[in-house]
This record gives sequence, structure tokens and C-alpha cells, in this order.
Amino acid sequence: MDLMPDTDRLRSHIRDDVGGMVDELRRFVDRRIAELSMEISATVQLVDFSETNLSGQLARIQEQMASVLAVPNLQARNSGLELEAVVQVTETAANQIMEAAEAIDGWLRSGSRDVDGLQAVSERINSIFEACSFQDLTSQRIRRAIAHLQQVDDMLAGIASGAKIAQSAPAPGIMPVGGSGADLAQDDIDSLFN
Repeated sequence: MDLMPDTDRLRSHIRDDVGGMVDELRRFVDRRIAELSMEISATVQLVDFSETNLSGQLARIQEQMASVLAVPNLQARNSGLELEAVVQVTETAANQIMEAAEAIDGWLRSGSRDVDGLQAVSERINSIFEACSFQDLTSQRIRRAIAHLQQVDDMLAGIASGAKIAQSAPAPGIMPVGGSGADLAQDDIDSLFN
């Protein structure tokens, strides 16, 4: 029985599943950065900052943005690399499981019931169990990537909350901050992390 097409299909499905999650996380971060950028821009337009105050605010925002960008270096991990490692570990485990299953299937189809064959089947079954331990490693890496992305989101939220200043009525033609724009529902955000 040739299982190579099944192996290739399994690899493709694994890449599709994990790739989709990575793309969804990237879109979420990009969307969040765009929202914060619009809020900061609107705040600057709506409030009459003095030059000194504006310079101080911009310097603070630059410092906070620099700290957001420095997070991967400080923690010596990158969410993209973590998720790529998940793909690789998952693919290796899937290959090991498929190879063991093929060997067991071959032995069963041969009709041989010798002691050496039983020992080989037992070893293959153990290799399947060992390969299934990939879940522990991948879940750790995914949790680290999620924690890192949550930290970046928290830092971005801190930038936005630190920039809130009493607002006067908006100038004609300028949409107020938090106006009728489409906000993310909490369920949408939670679904990214489930």
C-alpha cells in the first residue's frame, strides 16, 4: 500500500492549518497597529498641543514603539520562528507516525507471526507514541508565540492609553476618535488565541 500521497496530503494540511493561524495573527497585529496609529493621529489633530508638549509626547511614543520593536531581541525569541519550528516538529512527527504505521501494515499483510516481527511491531508502536510527544513541544512554542504577541499588544495598548488627553469638539470633517469605525469584538480577539 503506497501512503506517499497521504503523507504529502498530511504535510500540506499541517502547513495550511499552521500557516493560516500565523497569517491570522499577523493580520490581527497589523490591524491593531493601524487602529492605534489612527487614534494617535486623530488625537494630534483634535488637541491643540504646544510645540514642547507635542515634542514630549512624540518622544514618549517613539520610546514606547522602540521598546515594542526591541521585545523580540530582549526575549531572544521571535514568534514567527517559534511557529515555523512548530511546523517542522509537527511534520517530523507525522512522518515518523506514517512510517511506523506503514511498517506495521506491511508486517500484518505479510501474515508472518514470528517473534522477531512482533518485536519490530512493538518497536514501531513505541516510535508512534514517542512521535506523539510533539504535541507537548508544539504547544509550548505556540504558547510562547501567543504570550509574545499578547505582550506586544499590551505595549501597543499602553501607547494608546498614554496618549489619551481631554478632547474638545472635533473640527468639522474630522471623525472623532473611537467614532463609527469598526472595532474588533472581544470574541474576535479571543478566537485568535483559542
